[in-house]
Amino acid sequence: MKNYITLSDIESLDELINEALQLKKENSVPTLGKGKTLGMLFFNPSLRTRLSTEKAAKLLGMEVISMNVDKDGWALEFEDGAVMDSNKAEHIKEAAAVLSQYCDIIAVRAFPGLEDKEKDEAETVLNSFKKYASVPVINLESATGHPLQALTDAITITETKDKDRPKVVLTWAPHPKALPQSVPNSFVEVMQKMNVDLVIANPVGYDLNPEITKKTAVTHNQAEALKDADFVYVKSWSSYEQYGKVLKTDREWTLTKDKLGNSNSPKVMHCLPVRRNVVIADEVLDSQDSLVIQQAGNRTYAAQAVLKRLLESK
Repeated sequence: MKNYITLSDIESLDELINEALQLKKENSVPTLGKGKTLGMLFFNPSLRTRLSTEKAAKLLGMEVISMNVDKDGWALEFEDGAVMDSNKAEHIKEAAAVLSQYCDIIAVRAFPGLEDKEKDEAETVLNSFKKYASVPVINLESATGHPLQALTDAITITETKDKDRPKVVLTWAPHPKALPQSVPNSFVEVMQKMNVDLVIANPVGYDLNPEITKKTAVTHNQAEALKDADFVYVKSWSSYEQYGKVLKTDREWTLTKDKLGNSNSPKVMHCLPVRRNVVIADEVLDSQDSLVIQQAGNRTYAAQAVLKRLLESK
């Protein structure tokens, strides 16, 4: 593994999941990263991604440097050939090259603007670091994907499933803000690589990018989707077709206990943070079927497995 930008960077998902689960049982390589430094750059806020990745690096013996780029650094220019006479003080060419001297691995988090679909899908920030850095780059969430979260989700389902081919439902939920499609995109992509029966449920107007969903079943009937579910992954996202727009704000799609009444008491997942009683009801989040805390804990071992692979390939 040379970088971890998208899920396609994983050669064998099953092997990486098993490696993460083994690291969860026992950290067998506590000195692999000795003398190595992980640099983490945040263009947007983070709690789980930041702390779990930092812990993962330290479990491997690495040193960690973190920076809130929007507050602590110079404004970066990403356009090649730009005449830099505006507020942009440093070009990514120099920034990435210099960071590559300070860090052995660079991890970057950058959200979409949710105004220009073409611009967001170009993944300019992440791809610029990949282009100009001379060390491996990790995606800590980008405009269109969150492969570390997706690996975490795959790990969590693998360790908690009680049948070979569980039914997994990704259901949209309401939210007062426009949120990116990055988490659901990557969740769909990783589930397509696993032996699961995946169904996506969302209101009209909220279908994800068809290039990502491909042949995965999509329904606009939440109750129909939830029937006989083994796992229910709840997530809000803004419209892809009417890009970045919030088209629906009522609580009709909030996940409640009543909606799970006719199912198999499925395990409930969410990437966090979650708006209680808007996205998921208290009675569901606080139930024994909720995996959200276990899921968040697995963020460390997903990151550790990825870092381990990158260190071993250097």
